[in-house]
Amino acid sequence: MNSRLPKLIFALLVLYAAVHFSSVYPQLPDVVASHFNGRGGANGWQTKQAFFQVLIIVSVVMVVIGFAIPKLISLLPTQLINVPNKNYWLAPERSAETMAFFETTFAWFACALFLFTILVFDYAIQINLHPQNPPSPDRFWFILVGFLVFMFAWTIRMLLKFLRPPEANPGS
Repeated sequence: MNSRLPKLIFALLVLYAAVHFSSVYPQLPDVVASHFNGRGGANGWQTKQAFFQVLIIVSVVMVVIGFAIPKLISLLPTQLINVPNKNYWLAPERSAETMAFFETTFAWFACALFLFTILVFDYAIQINLHPQNPPSPDRFWFILVGFLVFMFAWTIRMLLKFLRPPEANPGS
């Protein structure tokens, strides 16, 4: 598996976020609505500096989750790695392939999580920029459902990969 594509997509998402959010930053009031109820009504506020600091911190955490954790897993002794059928998947002849799978899969997870974050932060920004005509709360729910569908598929893919090792001699 090759992790170059999700790494490129993540980099493009970072570039987009930097350009987009830096262009809307000056338009925002000094104190912004930053937390909303299920109907899109603001019920929490913070300074716009703190709002964007949260975005930066969350983004750094996503880089760690998506790119540092797979590297850390590859450095751990196999007895510290918890994966189904560990003896098969972490055997010396398959270890590199398994680690490449982790690297690519976690990179895709980071892309999805970062896209989710960008869309949610943008939703909050649009509410602050257009308080008289805010985006529909349905927008947030569609974003959330889309992310949950991705998470479901991502989890199933991980389970299908590791729960059953391929048969050593199929058809025997």
